[in-house]
Amino acid sequence: MSRTFTAVVNPAAGGSASAARLIPLAKLLREAGAEVVVEYSCGLEHATALARGAAANGHVVLGVGGDGMVGCVGGALAGSEAILGIVPAGRGNDFARQLGLPKKTEELAALLLEGEPRAVDAIEANGVPVLGSVYAGVDAVANDNANKTRIFKGQAAYTVGALRAILGWRPAAYRVTIDGQVHEERGFTVVAANSGYYGFGRHIAPDARHDDGLLDVVIIGQARKTLFVQVMRELEDGSHVRRPQVTVLRGREVRIELTEPGRRLPYGADGELPGELPVTAKVMPGALRVLAP
Repeated sequence: MSRTFTAVVNPAAGGSASAARLIPLAKLLREAGAEVVVEYSCGLEHATALARGAAANGHVVLGVGGDGMVGCVGGALAGSEAILGIVPAGRGNDFARQLGLPKKTEELAALLLEGEPRAVDAIEANGVPVLGSVYAGVDAVANDNANKTRIFKGQAAYTVGALRAILGWRPAAYRVTIDGQVHEERGFTVVAANSGYYGFGRHIAPDARHDDGLLDVVIIGQARKTLFVQVMRELEDGSHVRRPQVTVLRGREVRIELTEPGRRLPYGADGELPGELPVTAKVMPGALRVLAP
């Protein structure tokens, strides 16, 4: 029996890239006998409603876009029996990279048509389901810079945003509580990772698995700014975890907060900035059924 798909697209964010990826894919799906409905959202809240409505009708829901849109659509389906398909069409596509989704349109179409859903973990961040990671520190500030830029695109936006964030950064004093155990750290960032990748392919948590029921907690501690720039380069292959300034821990529930009175920092999740610290991230084991290799 052919599948029926509802593609949820945000035309306001990377709309041309989403269309360029979706149009040939939808053509292949329809030629194979599948029905494809395309819904254009007005924003993330509308996308959530569209995804849940399509799932209620028994459709496979396609999140079309970058990590923000995919995280929103996937988060809307987490904890249900609905099936998610991912059509990577954003700047980062980090959760798609973690899942090993094919880049070729023909291979992705075959996966969506014939693949069996597999259970993967999600994260509940201050009560909101997300997919890839929750992070607080210089990376969240860099994320904000990248989202606001109108000059640079793709990886250049992340790189320039990160450099701007580093130049203006002063070490933050964190309290990180992992399954009840408290860790005090001063430094650059704390990441609670379900996916090993974030920030346009940076391998922040190289040993993270999206189906092990655990979050990898990466803490980049205090160091010279010049050294942190070197760490940024090492994020490409994950070799940063060998540095003494980097601590990697694991747990099911992670709370990240600041201990400095009066200081405020944003936290990020799936390329979006939902709010400011503190944030509590809890793993949701096997909460999402996704079409992936």
